[in-house]
This record gives sequence, C-alpha cells and structure tokens, in this order.
Amino acid sequence: MTDQETRHRQRRARFENLAHVVTEPLHRYLVRRTAPDMVEDVLSETMLVLWRRVDDVPGLGTGSPPDRDDVLPWCYGVARHCLANARRADGRRLRLVERLIGAQQESGAMAADHSDLHAALGALSELDREVVRLWAWEGLAPQQIAEVTRLTPNAVSVRLHRAKKKIAQQLQLERKNAERPGHKMNEGRSSQ
Repeated sequence: MTDQETRHRQRRARFENLAHVVTEPLHRYLVRRTAPDMVEDVLSETMLVLWRRVDDVPGLGTGSPPDRDDVLPWCYGVARHCLANARRADGRRLRLVERLIGAQQESGAMAADHSDLHAALGALSELDREVVRLWAWEGLAPQQIAEVTRLTPNAVSVRLHRAKKKIAQQLQLERKNAERPGHKMNEGRSSQ
C-alpha cells in the first residue's frame, strides 16, 4: 500500500468517525432552523464541506471517535454557513422566477401587439424561424448563425433573405386585409 493510499484511508476513517458523531446533532440543528424540504440538502452540503475540511476540524484526532463537545461547535459553524448559502441561493431562485414571470407577462403583452408578426413567423419552417430569431432577437451575423445551425454561411444568408421576404409579404397582406374599406351601415340611405 502506498503512502497516498494510507493517507486516504486514514482521512476516510477520520471522516467516518466524525460523521458518526455529528450527523444526528447537525440534522436536529437544521430541522430547527429551516424548512423541511431544505434540511437534507443543507445537511448533505455540510457533510461535503466536512469531508473536504476534515483536516481542519479542531479536536478531531486520528484514532477513535472524537469527543462530541470538541468537534460539534465547529461543525455547527459549517452547517450555519451552508444554511446561509442555501437561503441566499433560494432567494436568488425566487427572484429569478419573479423576473421570468414578469418577462413572460411582458412578452405576452407584446405578443398581443405583434400577433401579425408571430403569425408571419409561424408560416416559416422551423429552421427558417430559428435563423430569423437568431438574426433578429439574438443579433447574430450569418457566419455566427451558421455555427449555431450547422449550415454554411451562404445557406444561412439565402434562408434569411427568403424568410425576410416571406415575412414582409405576409405582413403586407395582413395590413391590406386590415385596411380593406368597408361599407358604412347607413351609406346611401336617407335618414328619414
């Protein structure tokens, strides 16, 4: 057995001794401080940090299981930091969801304003729609679109030109239909 293997086994044995002593108290600590659905995740993260920093745990000897009073305060500190990190991450996720909901509501309002454009896009093939979206919404040049779609730059340019032409024709048709003059209900009749 090499020195590295020996050190790894000793490190593993130290961690297992530590885990045997602190897992249950850390679990209770977390249950009292966070939502039930977060406890196991935070405990897992705490144990991962303890594994990484097993050499830094004060009071952890190389032999038999450590004295709980020697190691537990430091482990509580690790759990406390892991819990704070989890809460910050949860807050970031919540803010992201709120932003996405807001963006979705805005895009829904915009979709209502641009239904003719979305209809024109819908008339294109899926690949042509993607080429147009990459060009218009993401601001990519044909060379970059070619990398994304695995087409040649020339094929992208041709598809983009044809798609823009189809969209313009579709939008003109929509405008003509919307502006078609109609007859007024009382046109040509007397008001008698």
